[in-house]
Amino acid sequence: MTKTVSLSDAHHLPRWRRPVALLFLMALAMPIAFNGWSALLNNFVIEVAQFDGADIGLLHTVREIPGFLAVGVIAVILFIREQVLGLISLALLGVATAVTAWFPNLGGLLFVTLFSSIGFHYFETVNQSLQLQWLPKDRAPQILGWLVAAGSASTLVVYGLIVLTWERFDLSYNLVFLLTGGATALIALFALVAYPQFESPTPQTKKLILRRRYWLYYALQFMAGARRQIFVVFAGFMMVERFGFDVHQLTGLYLINLVINMMAAPMLGRAVARFGERRTLIFEYAGLALVFAAYGGIYWFGWGVVLAAALYVIDHVLFALALALKTYFQKIADPADIAPTAAVAFTISHIAAVFLPVLLGLLWVVSPAAVFGLAALMALVSLGLSLLIPRDPEPGNETILSKYAAAPAE
Repeated sequence: MTKTVSLSDAHHLPRWRRPVALLFLMALAMPIAFNGWSALLNNFVIEVAQFDGADIGLLHTVREIPGFLAVGVIAVILFIREQVLGLISLALLGVATAVTAWFPNLGGLLFVTLFSSIGFHYFETVNQSLQLQWLPKDRAPQILGWLVAAGSASTLVVYGLIVLTWERFDLSYNLVFLLTGGATALIALFALVAYPQFESPTPQTKKLILRRRYWLYYALQFMAGARRQIFVVFAGFMMVERFGFDVHQLTGLYLINLVINMMAAPMLGRAVARFGERRTLIFEYAGLALVFAAYGGIYWFGWGVVLAAALYVIDHVLFALALALKTYFQKIADPADIAPTAAVAFTISHIAAVFLPVLLGLLWVVSPAAVFGLAALMALVSLGLSLLIPRDPEPGNETILSKYAAAPAE
């Protein structure tokens, strides 16, 4: 990147070199490495690295540490522009993924996973910040929907190619890790060279901030992180433990989710723009409460595999509505607060990741239904919080309680 271009002047550039095009390129690039790694990890650590349950639990704990420490982005952007940091982080994710098979033991995999996780979590933190800075408020929901669809399409290609070529061409773990990680790293390096540095109109605050008037956003982020951990850790596990899904069956369910998300995400973005964040998030959390309660019903009442698979797909679609949480913050935020608050919010959403999987894993041994019952209660807490979002959020009107506050907004 050899020059700086303001966002207001970026429309003079060719379409493929504009800020939105870069956001789409990054949305396509990240899933190549991340989902290539995810698709092979469980088989690789069992077949090659000889992992047991304690080893995989430790690996995932290490993987979540950089997410909890994402607030460190604030210190890094004192020295590196956000756009550059995002692309370097993306390249780090790619390189670490590419060399995964070179470390077929616990110590080596913990080392390389830590670096790939730093790349992933720092990229996601900066990417969210850039989205909210670069996208106009009136078009942000629709474009965010298309970005979700682009990421789903990229993931679909990765999973599809692995399914079609793994056995047919007798691929090795090393080759697939190299190809998927290398592709992401090369795209990141291309973006570093091909795109100018885009200058947002408002300089970002480069220090840790916690503002009282953002309290509802922080609370919703924490609850979203807690619910996400339950889904990520236990929903797929249920499909294998309860119904005996094989690898190809579970991967097939992933592919169904991706296709539906590709079609649904743009429509969900338009729905947020039309109905607003309050109504959208109320719908999401009410739906998630019903889905988690029904998951529990599978254990309580012995409901069948078709319902479980359908709930898994519905779960994914509802989670895509989380883009409304981004646009809610975009509307209430001081423009200078977007970068530091994105880092703080990412850390808040990962607090539950530090302790929840371990504690709920112990509860799972006693009662899987209780785990999903707890998730339903969490969704209801989020529903209650979403009722505090005003119909037209803006600075000074962050919650429906803002007008009753004795002190002015910070």
